[in-house]
Amino acid sequence: MKSSNLIKDLNVILKFDERLRVVENLISVSEQENKMQSIFSNEKCKSYYNKIDFAQLFYILMDEGLLFFDAADEKSNRSKFQFFLENNFTYAGDEGGQSKIKSINRQFSECKGYTYKVKQMKFLDEFIALMQERRRRLEIW
Repeated sequence: MKSSNLIKDLNVILKFDERLRVVENLISVSEQENKMQSIFSNEKCKSYYNKIDFAQLFYILMDEGLLFFDAADEKSNRSKFQFFLENNFTYAGDEGGQSKIKSINRQFSECKGYTYKVKQMKFLDEFIALMQERRRRLEIW
């Protein structure tokens, strides 16, 4: 009788030890993933554009449906888009260095308003000229 109790106790201990190893493996894997996410989340894509031109570029891409998060819900799409830009990009600040995007809501609103139509047309003209120059370089390549 004592030996059967001992075997049961050893079996319980071994199963407990096995479960602990599974938990340890899960924790170590998630810690590694968290470290990798932390590294990547601190790294931001930089832009030579100032904040309004940066917003215009992405607003146009979003508004024309070239880039999107939620094609069915315009308001949700814009909100997700802004959140993504704020968390993953920097822009050329006034001091010449890169600045974090704390909020891009006002700039997105300016892109939508007719008041800023001339500013957006100027941006588009410059962007189109840049793309035409690229096309010219590809043609002679």
